[in-house]
Amino acid sequence: MGVLGTIKETLRASTQSADRGDVTENESKGAYWCHDCDERLRDVDVAGDGPPDCPDCGEAMEFERSVGTTGCAC
Repeated sequence: MGVLGTIKETLRASTQSADRGDVTENESKGAYWCHDCDERLRDVDVAGDGPPDCPDCGEAMEFERSVGTTGCAC
């Protein structure tokens, strides 16, 4: 493959869709935040159904989800 072929492949790979398909059971759908402490916990790292308490201040954390176009909920 020549230089032009390498450049074409590089450009093609960089423009592919960031949509990774359906969210599976192990993928994050968002994160819990404590805005006062700037503490973040991914939802997949939290046990239980309700919001966790902040490890720093003990207040209930707030669930937030990124609404970006990449499918990433970070």
